Amino acid sequence: MELQCRKLLYDVGMGYRTRVVDDRLAAVLTAMGGVVIEGARGCGKTSTGLHHARSSVRLDADPQAVALADLDPRVVLAGAVPRLIDEWQLAPNLWNVIRHEIDDRQAKGQFILSGSATPPDDVRRHSGAGRLARLRMRPMSLAESGRSTASVSLRWLGEAGMLSGIRSPLTYQDLADEAVRGGWPGLLGEPSAAGVEFNRSYLADLCSTDVPSATGTRHDPVRLRRLLESASRNIATEASLQSLAADVGGDGTPLDRSTVRAYLDALTTVFAVEELPAWSVALRSRTRLRSRPKLHLVEPSLACAALAISPQRLARDPEFFGQIFEAMAIRDLRVYADADQGQVFHYRDESGLEVDAIVEYPGGMWGAVEVKLGASMISAAERSLLRLRDERVDVTRTGPPSYLAVVTGTEYGYTLPSGVHVVPLATLGA
Repeated sequence: MELQCRKLLYDVGMGYRTRVVDDRLAAVLTAMGGVVIEGARGCGKTSTGLHHARSSVRLDADPQAVALADLDPRVVLAGAVPRLIDEWQLAPNLWNVIRHEIDDRQAKGQFILSGSATPPDDVRRHSGAGRLARLRMRPMSLAESGRSTASVSLRWLGEAGMLSGIRSPLTYQDLADEAVRGGWPGLLGEPSAAGVEFNRSYLADLCSTDVPSATGTRHDPVRLRRLLESASRNIATEASLQSLAADVGGDGTPLDRSTVRAYLDALTTVFAVEELPAWSVALRSRTRLRSRPKLHLVEPSLACAALAISPQRLARDPEFFGQIFEAMAIRDLRVYADADQGQVFHYRDESGLEVDAIVEYPGGMWGAVEVKLGASMISAAERSLLRLRDERVDVTRTGPPSYLAVVTGTEYGYTLPSGVHVVPLATLGA
């Protein structure tokens, strides 16, 4: 069955499965000298880069190319354009060479750089502004993997009117299976058991290889693993450094908070951790905003793997499943919002009012989303959204929300009399 979402075709039969980022990548290549695709290892950057490139060099697969990049970098850059330089951070001196090459050629769409780690800041002391754009890729959303019908467009939700005839193809247990397997392209069509093994191996590599290689620092792999376990237990929460430090210490002595921050920064460097920042907005009351970010892993399945949680066990623990489901929804919302250069935040104020996701678009348009796994909390979520709109946000300055929605794990989608949409996650798309 072919599923349309903003003119993107998610076709299993093709060699390449279309990603939401494809449209933006193609547009950027017509406007800039090059583009940098950043994201976690295994999320599909290489496949997407190859799909848009006419020639390529893969530095992680060719040690001679890395050596040549130091000795004669322009030889590495020679080839039909756009030319993909995969895992470019393995030869970070290429950054400035590419920057100058773009200046010399005075042409658009010359290079695609992909990378699964952020080099040290001093490597990129010369800005790529005006030459290289940056795009973030994440593991596949449910729409990209073909598990969502994509019948409800996030972009057009504000113009949707009354939703009707919306039905999720995924049951509660199906969602648990998806959560444990994750959105890794390499696991498409694989059973959840294969996902469990993949994610366990991924975590082991993060601690033993990826983080040390990217940061140049040999962090304690045992404590790094404990931090991942603690982050997994606290996924989609505003866990403090102090609480994480106490949890990671393990021997009765809390880890120093600065060490925890260094570990989180290291995991962010390899795109394994992606915190959800708090929304800064003009309020109509004197209620103060909370500014602490929410803790998120780039892929919720890593949290399940860190805690050795199977799909069956996850389904039997609705409280933790609710956290994992929220993380899945945030992953997908980020993917869909990126299609329109939107950003995702969370809202919480000192009164205790909390909204799981605020999607803010260029030009100031915004929408608010609550995430609830089951139907019993939809009414409370609706009240929170209406309270945010009517009592908290100064809409004379921000404009009214484009949409208010409750994203759920339930079967049917519809619109409440208040205008709040109820949207099953497995019906949402860009």
